[in-house]
Amino acid sequence: MRVIYFDTETTGLEFIDDQIIELAMLIVEDGKIIEEYDKFINIGRDLPPKIIDITGITDEMLILEGVSEKSVADDLKSRLTPSTLMIAHNCQFDLSFIYFLLKRHYPDEAEGIVGNLDWIDTVTVLKDRKEFPHKLIDAVEYYDIEEVNFHRAIDDTKALYDVTQAMVVERPDLKEYINIFGYNPKWGVSGPRFPFIEYKRQYFNKRMVGPDDILPKK
Repeated sequence: MRVIYFDTETTGLEFIDDQIIELAMLIVEDGKIIEEYDKFINIGRDLPPKIIDITGITDEMLILEGVSEKSVADDLKSRLTPSTLMIAHNCQFDLSFIYFLLKRHYPDEAEGIVGNLDWIDTVTVLKDRKEFPHKLIDAVEYYDIEEVNFHRAIDDTKALYDVTQAMVVERPDLKEYINIFGYNPKWGVSGPRFPFIEYKRQYFNKRMVGPDDILPKK
């Protein structure tokens, strides 16, 4: 089985107008990490000062170390093979940015690429298991995982990998969450609703819900 744990850093929150500036992936096959992918993207424009403050990524880093967005689109196309399981924390966000990146360079293929994959959102899983808050840094604390340099995509991806392994040990029902994203009914779904994802209202829990009450079965 092929699994890709991934994370993005972006210029903002607008899926169409903003861009990915760092993409990280841990690619796992048969339980072994076979590739650690981490690329800066030179977007050809200055970063908002707020993004520099949050991520520590600078314009100079993107100019000196960054590759073209087309190069990353090519990398994604070659790696996102059908039936690969994609895992991210707040997956709707990262999926949306990856989709629009692919759409800019492969407009006729983008839907097929992302639609032929499976997706797990660890925020959705976490909401069924732990009380608020549910950021990745909170998951790291809940599962007693060594802290990393948050807001850098590669470090977040490594933390995500460890969190997911801890979730499997805690209760092995992650497959129940494939292609099901929970959302807060107060705010609705952020970004496009993808036809291959089932969106379900999800409320906060004070404790781990029982196996018959996890979000996919409600």
